[in-house]
Amino acid sequence: MTAPHPLDNPVRSSLAGPHARFAERRGNVLRYPVDVSPFLALPDEPDAADWADAAALAGPGALLALAGVRVPAPDGWQVTLIGEGVQLVEVDVEAADGEVVRLGPGDVPEMLELAGRTKPGPFLPRTVELGSYLGIRRGGTLVAMAGERLHPPGWTEISAVCTDDAWRGLGFGSRLVRALVAGIRARGETAFLHALADNAAIGLYEALGFRLRRGTVFSAARVPADQPVS
Repeated sequence: MTAPHPLDNPVRSSLAGPHARFAERRGNVLRYPVDVSPFLALPDEPDAADWADAAALAGPGALLALAGVRVPAPDGWQVTLIGEGVQLVEVDVEAADGEVVRLGPGDVPEMLELAGRTKPGPFLPRTVELGSYLGIRRGGTLVAMAGERLHPPGWTEISAVCTDDAWRGLGFGSRLVRALVAGIRARGETAFLHALADNAAIGLYEALGFRLRRGTVFSAARVPADQPVS
């Protein structure tokens, strides 16, 4: 039997591997702390017991973010989002450091504010702990950023790529992605990323040197408020 690829269930591969220090577990279900990332990892083919463990781990009424899970949620769960997406892997990105600054915990208020305005996807108070984050400043103000999120063995996801509207069109996003690729390669790993299938940035990523690996799906489902806790 062929072993599953680490990117087939990247949240699970991350939490069972390099991000194990973040993992909260119940049975076969893993998740990140809620102030780090909203993602929860189910087995490749979750059964009723796995869904029950997910509900118990998150709690009644909690909203779970899932990646790559196409198995329908159980009756009584409210599915609030289903979005078709793509998974791209780095093939021949021209890596470069460029004009970037490293971001850390002291920059989190600005990072949260920028992410709140530009909506690159979930970015929470402790998301910065998942990996390296880089930014570009103008006049001392953070105007663009990107960083590392999921970390399956041998792979690192580039995420939270965003630029303030007033500074778009200057190539800041490309500069940050290329700088991150350089750092990921230096560790002997390969970069990958996710995007919704209708995201106009996919063309930019392909021009940089990313290639489609597979389609995927992103979803969010709410645990029933009356879910019994065992």
